[in-house]
Amino acid sequence: MSERQIDGPAPPDDSQTVDCCSTGHSLPEDAVAADVQTLATLGNDTRYEALRLIAAADDGICVCELEPSLGVSQGAVSQALSRLFSAGLVDRRKEGRWRYYTATPRAERLLRVLDETRSVDDD
Repeated sequence: MSERQIDGPAPPDDSQTVDCCSTGHSLPEDAVAADVQTLATLGNDTRYEALRLIAAADDGICVCELEPSLGVSQGAVSQALSRLFSAGLVDRRKEGRWRYYTATPRAERLLRVLDETRSVDDD
C-alpha cells in the first residue's frame, strides 16, 4: 500500500498542543450560586431602590418609611426586604412592633463598587 498525501498543514503534535480554547474559573459551585442569588436580588427595581434607601439611612430604616418612598404596596416592600435579607444584603432588628433594616457591610461594598464603575463609565 502506498502512503496518501493530505493537503494542508500536518495535525499538531500532542506534545505541542496549546489549550487555547479552554475556559473555566476558580469559583466553587456554591460561590457561583451565591453570586447569582445576589445579582438576581439586585436585578429588581424595588429591591435595588430599597437597598439604596436602607444603605443611605444613618441608623436603619423602618418598613413604614420605605413604602411611601418606593411607591409600592406594603406587601411588595415586605417581599423585597425578605429577599434582601435572604441574600445577606440587609440585617433587621425589631424595636417594639417595628422592624428596622440596615445594609450589611457586603451590601455597602457592592453599592460602592457599582458607584465606582458608573463613575468610570461617565469619564
